Amino acid sequence: MRVALVAALVVGVVAASGAALALRGDNEQAPWRFGEAMSQRRSYLAAAEVGGSIYAAGGMVGETGRPLATLQRYDPREDAWTTLAPLPRPVRAAAGAAVGTTVYVVGGSGADDGRRVVAYDVAADAWSERAPLPEPRQNHAAVAFGGKLYVLGGFDGGRILRSVEVYDPARDRWRRGPALPERLHAFGALVFGGEIWVIGGRRDETIVRTVWILDVRRGVWRRGPAMPKPMELLGVAADGNELHAVWESTYQIYDAGTGRWRDGPRPLVTRHALEAFAIGGTLYTVGGCTTQLRDSPIVERRRVS
Repeated sequence: MRVALVAALVVGVVAASGAALALRGDNEQAPWRFGEAMSQRRSYLAAAEVGGSIYAAGGMVGETGRPLATLQRYDPREDAWTTLAPLPRPVRAAAGAAVGTTVYVVGGSGADDGRRVVAYDVAADAWSERAPLPEPRQNHAAVAFGGKLYVLGGFDGGRILRSVEVYDPARDRWRRGPALPERLHAFGALVFGGEIWVIGGRRDETIVRTVWILDVRRGVWRRGPAMPKPMELLGVAADGNELHAVWESTYQIYDAGTGRWRDGPRPLVTRHALEAFAIGGTLYTVGGCTTQLRDSPIVERRRVS
């Protein structure tokens, strides 16, 4: 009886492990598919996720360089876009992030000096002005952490920045955060494993493979696991134990369990200056530039967990 019980347990464990491996194998092979496209081609947009929906603000029309004031919401469950109240002024190469149910669009170029900060109230479908950035920037990144907004690096009038600014929505004030270890712009940034990760980007004329990790509690940066391939103007997203980075035809996945990067399946359309989100086990990439001047309205999606 005892031997039979042990045998049954072993069979159950093996079966469960096999099922897990099979599921992982299915996800490894899961293809990219097209979602519903935006109503307008655009790249260099600011975007954030609230309540399982993606809010895509501003951006540019590459052929003309014209900044946009468009705001749209993508509902992954319905695979549908809704047009919302436009930005107060058009902007491109801004950064977007959400604190609670408020979407912030920070900096960028267009009609302003690169310091403008506006907040979108999801419930009210309305924008409001917030305290401007201490210094102008574009091609930077913004992430929400602990109820604060962290704005990192970027580019300003020929200068590549190291500075990090931290915004407190409750007080409508900015303070200086721990500077990046090196000058960077056009990188990806996200919260992963309870820390802020900065992925790839450009330093002068060099596209980098570097990963930097900020321990927010201690205010200390350290090197992370460098990517196998350099990337800039990329979209990044986290799903569970994995970090996903997409740029042009390159798709790299970092597994925190193994501490290794691997290649994912090639996207359907080559794009840079795009946004990426992981929602409900599916990775979404939004917009971007398919060539130097040709923008795309497309959404690609891929099951990842």
